[in-house]
Amino acid sequence: MEFELEKFKTQGVKVNYYYVCKRKLWLFSKGIAMEDTSDRVLSGKLVHEDSYQRKDKEVLIDDIIKLDILDKDYVREVKISSKLTEPDRMQLYYYLFYLKQIGINKKGSINYVKEKKIEEVELTSEIEDMIIHTLIDIKKITYDSNPPKLKILPYCRKCAYYEFCFVKEDDE
Repeated sequence: MEFELEKFKTQGVKVNYYYVCKRKLWLFSKGIAMEDTSDRVLSGKLVHEDSYQRKDKEVLIDDIIKLDILDKDYVREVKISSKLTEPDRMQLYYYLFYLKQIGINKKGSINYVKEKKIEEVELTSEIEDMIIHTLIDIKKITYDSNPPKLKILPYCRKCAYYEFCFVKEDDE
């Protein structure tokens, strides 16, 4: 059966959040945006702005995905550090998958600015299957009326949603 991207396309940040924390994904999808108050997020935006002074950065495709840099051969994603490599990779794989679905074949690279490290990635059929599964699951999570159960992760304290998730609630 053919996968219909049109029914499942989403923002790249949601793919990233899916691999970081499904609760964060749900909150973000409901319009609860805590990133505006996060110093870490602001720092990331500043690094992104200062790192690459190019005309071809931040290319918006179909009003849904925003590519950091698009050049002849590559889609380049800019990240501060490689602490969360799986979410970073999956976001970039999603971009490559999306572009392939609309007839554009590219390679990908993640530019970890602070570490001066570049990781190249290529889309495979196995990764395409993972992306399809991810998109289907993202749709389920974002349409659910309740957030996923809180899962304590090693990086929760640094998350922009930390206070929201860990506010003391009455036990019923």
